[in-house]
Amino acid sequence: MAKKSQVEKMKRKLKTIAKYAAKRAALKAAGDYAALAELPRDASPTRHKNRCAVTGRSKAFLRYFGISRLQFREMAHKGQLPGVKKASW
Repeated sequence: MAKKSQVEKMKRKLKTIAKYAAKRAALKAAGDYAALAELPRDASPTRHKNRCAVTGRSKAFLRYFGISRLQFREMAHKGQLPGVKKASW
């Protein structure tokens, strides 16, 4: 499990991204890159790192499910993911 501080930092970044989204779009459309540089760094969507919703793990993140591969495997075996079952042939 990731540190709680990292998970909270991710949530804080998402709030900042949402707060400045309209302003960033307007500045980019106007081509005012000097004013864009004055915005907080965390206002940029590229600074967001995807994390597992269950554990907070940042590596091996499956975007479609929003969880890491480890949680995906565990939940799939338990039957907690609708439409997902173990392959056998």
